[in-house]
Amino acid sequence: MNANQVGPLRGDSFGNFAIATAVNVPLNAVSNNAAVMSVVGTSYIVRRVTFNNANASAATANVSIITSSDGNAANAVITTAKLSNVVSTTTYQDAAINANATSNVYSSGALWVKVTTANDATCDITVYGDIVNL
Repeated sequence: MNANQVGPLRGDSFGNFAIATAVNVPLNAVSNNAAVMSVVGTSYIVRRVTFNNANASAATANVSIITSSDGNAANAVITTAKLSNVVSTTTYQDAAINANATSNVYSSGALWVKVTTANDATCDITVYGDIVNL
């Protein structure tokens, strides 16, 4: 037995994986479903959401990440976040996780991007977390 190996790098064995990603998310219109992000795993814990790679300044855009397509704020993983630091392809911003999300294990197969204040830009969004079950 080789003691310096822990086995395959699987999402349910190690923490803080990218569990959902959306590229070139349009922020130019108010929408409950500006993008739909499929989630890896059947149950997961959200730890961090990162916005980056804006094609133009997204500084006035406000977005939420929710677990339903209806725009219901009660289903928010992150409540409205102003993307004030996302101004170019070389800037990023981590959004604060909603208080309820810090203790929930989610089973929604997708996460929706809700734009509450539009801005003529696009950006990439990555959700990081722990996979409880694949």
